[in-house]
Amino acid sequence: MELEAWHLLVLPLFFALGWMAARVDIRHVMRESRAVPASYFKGLNYLLNEQPDKAIEAFVEIARLDPDTLELHYALGALFRRRGELDRAIRIHQNLVDRSDLNQQQRLKALYELGQDFLKAGLLDRAEEIFKSLETGAHALDALSHLLDIYVLEKDWQQAIATAHRLEKMGCPSRHADIAHYHCELALDAMLRRDMTTAAHELERAREANRKSARAIQLQGDLQALQDQPEAAIAAWRELESVNPAYLPIVGERLYRTHQQLGRPLACIELLKAYLVRQPSADLFHILFHAVQETQGWQAAARLASEELRRNPGLRILDDYLQARNAEAGDADIEARLAQDLVHKQASRLAFYQCRECGFKARQFFWQCPACARWESIPPERIEHD
Repeated sequence: MELEAWHLLVLPLFFALGWMAARVDIRHVMRESRAVPASYFKGLNYLLNEQPDKAIEAFVEIARLDPDTLELHYALGALFRRRGELDRAIRIHQNLVDRSDLNQQQRLKALYELGQDFLKAGLLDRAEEIFKSLETGAHALDALSHLLDIYVLEKDWQQAIATAHRLEKMGCPSRHADIAHYHCELALDAMLRRDMTTAAHELERAREANRKSARAIQLQGDLQALQDQPEAAIAAWRELESVNPAYLPIVGERLYRTHQQLGRPLACIELLKAYLVRQPSADLFHILFHAVQETQGWQAAARLASEELRRNPGLRILDDYLQARNAEAGDADIEARLAQDLVHKQASRLAFYQCRECGFKARQFFWQCPACARWESIPPERIEHD
């Protein structure tokens, strides 16, 4: 294609327009860079040099000088909360809440952040007040979740039940297992007050929420035992055979003592042996071991432990075996007794319950982990772990 004369006239115009556009962009960039506070670049420099504390101080200075940096305020407040500097987090978010130039959405976000600060600081009443004010709107779901956490911490089980149901209606995953535990807590409180009618009602509600609630089954048996109904108590505890046999060690001692009360200890011994065939458990064996020792003597207990040690070797079973052997021998064999003492100390040191969620270790069983507050996160069988 040939270049016509008028093309030569247009080319200089294109060059001129490009030069002007470049000038405008350069001026815009220069204006933007001059508008950024020097503290911003200081903060970036500190971050690049792995000096996070100095970087935070630089960004705090920016937030103080420029009140329009809302997102920076939110980020700094959340950072202080994670670092445990809750007084600084509260101060930042409280200042935002008190500002009159924020729109409704911005103020509610600041209020939600402040509620989280109070919750982490353990100021439950102030956190509860804030989250209640956010029960409707953009933060409703998160606010209700935090309210549920607060009610559980305060052991306000009725409010916890109502809030859990509200969350389910809003589309959250089912909380039936947790709701069953809330009813179990109410039942346990009623049992301590000797209010058996209320306890029975709450356990019924727990089973409605979660038909396979091992805790509700255990408490049902406990309630029957308190009402002098041993046969009904045994029937209730034995329901765990089909519902969740992993929890049989929790009710093993109850089963034996109640059978003993009825004059049928040997029947329970055979029952416990059958459980162990289906599901080996050092904790359940320990209950069986002492039941055999009480009813049949140390020789039978030693024989039982020897057989179990061959099938399922473990430190706690060895401890039971050595205890029985030494009890038979009396004080004659000092070396054997010293060996058993060493094994017993080691077995006691290594055996504990451990939360699957956070790793919390405990010598006793908890339905709710004391560390992470998760329900049924601690298996009902102690582990041997160094």
